[in-house]
Amino acid sequence: MEREDLADLTIFVAVAEARSFTAAAKKLGLSQSALSHVIRRLEARLGMRLLARTTRSVTPTETGSRLLETLVPALANIDERISDLTHFREKPAGTIRISSSEYVASSILWPAISRIVSQYPEINIELEVNNAFIDIVKERFDAGVRIGGPVPKDMVAIPISPKLRMAAFASPLYIKKYGVPQSPAELAHHHSINLRLTPDASRYAWEFSTGAREFKVKTDGQLVFNRAHLVIEAARTGHGIGYLLECAVRPFLDDGTLVQVLDGWCPAFDGYQLYFPVRRQNSQAFRILIDTLRFRE
Repeated sequence: MEREDLADLTIFVAVAEARSFTAAAKKLGLSQSALSHVIRRLEARLGMRLLARTTRSVTPTETGSRLLETLVPALANIDERISDLTHFREKPAGTIRISSSEYVASSILWPAISRIVSQYPEINIELEVNNAFIDIVKERFDAGVRIGGPVPKDMVAIPISPKLRMAAFASPLYIKKYGVPQSPAELAHHHSINLRLTPDASRYAWEFSTGAREFKVKTDGQLVFNRAHLVIEAARTGHGIGYLLECAVRPFLDDGTLVQVLDGWCPAFDGYQLYFPVRRQNSQAFRILIDTLRFRE
């Protein structure tokens, strides 16, 4: 393979994943015309069409999809191998890309990242906030964050938080007006403030259990948000009952602006974990990230 081939294939992956010459050009810092020229040159050299273009979209052809399936893990492996070379440097260095939800990014990851970049000026960290569950290998992230449980094949995980609990909550004003639900079933008679994590996702189902009894409640209400702080604000102003991680609302429970309900129906479960490909932990910079984030009892 010529050096030019590798560069062209990398550009093809960027365009195919973005499904847009405009978005790929912005990401790569190149012009749209330059990207179009590269794709035409690559298709001519291979003798096959890789992208189907319309005025509104760019999608891989069947051949392009097969090539993409081969290239994405191969390029990810090259990135990992290059990162591994930093092990031989005197000072830890390299770039680490992490995907995380908004709450974890601000409350857990950022304090650790701040310490790392202050101590190791040659370590660069890119933190992308995304509430959707994504394929971190396909999207070329080094690590992702998820709530405890099994991780994908060829991945490992480390705990980065203590156990968690969910909490249902409302303002004292709402409680005075509508009363306190005594069981999850009674939520049907209350105003609920819902969370939708991504535009194409359904409303988050509220999960409760006590002993062997488990309930998954799909609540209804006038308000639906995709950000936790808006759920909290709506609950504080008396618009209904919200349901989020207890740690996210703890300050408001402590100062009395929110009241926890159905407390006995919300047991603890495994907390947040950082998950990543097995080979990724060979990087010196990545090992520093793991050591800094790892939760210790």
